[in-house]
Formats: sequence, structure tokens, C-alpha cells
Amino acid sequence: MSRSSRISWTTSTWNPVTGCTPISKGCENCYAAAMARRFQAMGVSKYRNGFQVDTHECALEIPLHWRKPRFVFVNSMGDLFHEEVPLDFILRVFEVMRSSYWHVFQLLTKRAERLAELNERLDWPGNVWAGVTVESDEYLYRVDLLRRTAAHVKFISFEPLLGPIEHPALDGVDWAVVGGESGPKARPIRKEWVTSLRDYCAEKEIAFFFKQWGGRDKTANGRELDGRIWDEMPEPEFCLS
Repeated sequence: MSRSSRISWTTSTWNPVTGCTPISKGCENCYAAAMARRFQAMGVSKYRNGFQVDTHECALEIPLHWRKPRFVFVNSMGDLFHEEVPLDFILRVFEVMRSSYWHVFQLLTKRAERLAELNERLDWPGNVWAGVTVESDEYLYRVDLLRRTAAHVKFISFEPLLGPIEHPALDGVDWAVVGGESGPKARPIRKEWVTSLRDYCAEKEIAFFFKQWGGRDKTANGRELDGRIWDEMPEPEFCLS
């Protein structure tokens, strides 16, 4: 599969929406906001408004031109379910994903309330996965909202993991991605937080993916957990109609 992303759990990124606003503790050191400011300073037209929420008509059909199947992280530089993104534009994004049936699209949001609210308006194709971010126990309610959706594959991003998840309650969830925060202001992650989630996922037969320990230099800290790389994923169902 073609790879054009540095994010280990996907192969490509697609940003028909850019920009966001802070909504919870995981947003404090947002990498996308920092990147958007850099792109704005460089004169990149897509980021002329920095990290303000923008929709990009010109980006809508990009996946249709990728002929080889890919995992596609949707809006790595924004949130499709931000309240400033019109429903009509969200529906158009879904139309493109349905038409690009040979790819798997990975939607990730912190705005689980709007995700659940719009669920009945969205026609979920089998190649679209839905995920929510859970940084700590405080945001576990997002899992309940995710469960209300008709997405065929549901996943949780525990990144940045900021504390222990005492009672995960991930029934109905297919995949868990866990990672520490990276960058110069990275908050610490503890091994026991990670192994607790790994062991839970093993017991519940949920695919477990450990992305990174994080810290200032995530390359140096690596992805190994107990001597191995954990890169389990749900089986993709390409070529769905």
C-alpha cells in the first residue's frame, strides 16, 4: 500500500478541512496548530488563515485520484466535526469517501457529541472508520457517543495519554491506538498506563496499536513495548460497494 504519512497507523492524510479550536486537555500542545502557523509564515495558501477553521473545495476529490488502496487519515490538520464545518460539507466528504471505495478512511474527532448528533444524517460506507480521542478517564464519555454511530469499524485514540484509564469499557470498539505526547512541552506517559490498556485489549480481543512513547524526541524513545512493536489493526475491507 502506498505510504505518504509519518503517522504510523495510516498511510496518507487528506485535509478537506483545516483548523480547529481547543476543546479538552489533549489540545494543549496541539501539533497541528504549530504546523499551521509555520505553513502560514511560509505563505502556504491553504493556511493563509493559520489555524482558523476552513473548508477546502479544491481538496475534496484528491482521494479519487489515488489509484492504489490506502489508509487515509481524514483531517490530520483539523476536525471534520467541528461546529464551524457545515453539515453540507461533511456530507460531501462522505460522498467522496463512498466513491473512493478502494481506500479505508479513518475519521478521528474529539467532538463526539456532534458525531453522534449527525449520525442519522450520515450514510456510513463500510470503508469509513470512526474514532474518538480519549486522553484520560475524564473523556471516556466519548466512547459511549461513538457507540451510537453506524460506523462499521470504531476506534479510540488514547493519544496523548495523560493518565490511567481505570475502567475502559470498550465494548463495541474494534481498535485502540495508544501513544504519548511528543514535542518540547510533552507531558509524561507511564508504562503502566499503556500495559493496562494493552492487557485489557488482549482480554477483549480488541486490536491494539502502540504508536509512540513520545517525549521531546519520539524517534529516540521509539515504539517498543515489552520488547516488541504492537501494530495490530482491524482487517481492512477494500473494494466495498
